[in-house]
Amino acid sequence: MEGNSQAILATAVFLVAYAIIISEKIHRAVVALLGAMVVVVAGILSQEKAVEAIDFNTIGLLVGMMIIVGIARNSGVFEYLAVKAAKQSKGEPLAIMVALSVITAILSALLDNVTTVLLIVPVTFSIARSLEINPMPILFAEVMASNIGGTATLIGDPPNIMIGSATGLGFMDFVINLTPVVIVIMVVTVLLLKMIFRKQLVVRQELKQNIMNLDPRDEIKDPVLLKKSLIVIALTIGGFLLHQYVHLESATIALAGAALLLLLTREDPEHALTAVEWPVIFFFAGLFILVGGLEEVGVIEWIAKKSLELTGGAMLPTGMLILWLSAIASAFVDNIPFVATMIPLIQDMGRLGGITDLNPLWWSLSLGACLGGNGTIIGASANVVVVGMAEKRGYKWTFLGFMKVAFPLMIVSIIISTVYLYFFYLT
Repeated sequence: MEGNSQAILATAVFLVAYAIIISEKIHRAVVALLGAMVVVVAGILSQEKAVEAIDFNTIGLLVGMMIIVGIARNSGVFEYLAVKAAKQSKGEPLAIMVALSVITAILSALLDNVTTVLLIVPVTFSIARSLEINPMPILFAEVMASNIGGTATLIGDPPNIMIGSATGLGFMDFVINLTPVVIVIMVVTVLLLKMIFRKQLVVRQELKQNIMNLDPRDEIKDPVLLKKSLIVIALTIGGFLLHQYVHLESATIALAGAALLLLLTREDPEHALTAVEWPVIFFFAGLFILVGGLEEVGVIEWIAKKSLELTGGAMLPTGMLILWLSAIASAFVDNIPFVATMIPLIQDMGRLGGITDLNPLWWSLSLGACLGGNGTIIGASANVVVVGMAEKRGYKWTFLGFMKVAFPLMIVSIIISTVYLYFFYLT
């Protein structure tokens, strides 16, 4: 790699782009696109190779699910679930925190974690207002739950979408291999959160009645749209369960579901497409090109060789290195660009080290990157979204204030993952 000016330039562009993304001085979509264009203009990648570097399965899956959720949310189904959970909790704040966390985790596994918090958080503020309590402990629990739940499935968290698309691993592969440990981590995290926040979530008996007076049915804005949305969501999730057996990509299933829901609801496509978070889509596109540039000039292969020298190519140390490196790194930098870099690295490690079954390493990467995002405010997109929504309503988290509770919880989840991987995959 020495003396290769293109390798040095590609690395420099990537590192500068990464640094600016971390600083949050410029929107990450702008940074990723600008970096991608530098890679193309500098001749590191041709335009044709740049287009090939973009993983359209990831892009299509994201767009399809964003359209489905964007239309379905107009029915009020997600608000209904949140209010129903609060009422079932008898207005008890700790029980509400647990119920909303569980709902957030489940929805994050079936939809995606960013969309889930966008739907659940506004209802959380309403419930907290009725109980006259600080919503921050409940919001904190929802952030934790969104990243934990998103780890369980192919579509729950962008890192998993990227891993699945790059490796051919299907929806059921993620469910079978990750959901068991995710359930354990979720239970342990909720129990710890109850201990941490039990003194902050105490209310007078008369205020609990405010919650009991709520009627979840009032949240349903369009019953017809609700039925159509639930049918399409059920069909789409069914498609995900079967997609690897019928040899269809996950993006095909998501886009087919979106097209069917558009047809059934006669939603104006122009309006429906406003639900797509286009900055996220273009961020992914730019990121894929940046990483494609590193692959093209051999930087990824060089790092893979050095990593194999460090671990000797043995499965156990390699898996543990990936798990803990992913967790710590993802706590402080966005896990999406980190995973985009790690995917080709692990593929090269497998090729160079003669590792025939890379699946344990993919589970290590998924658990580390998704759960590591819980470590700090900036660790995952869902964290940033919730913090922003809270600040708009006058509630502010400091970086250290969030981290002193979140980081130890994240480490507990990675310790549980270490034990799980050690006994079931890496030995």
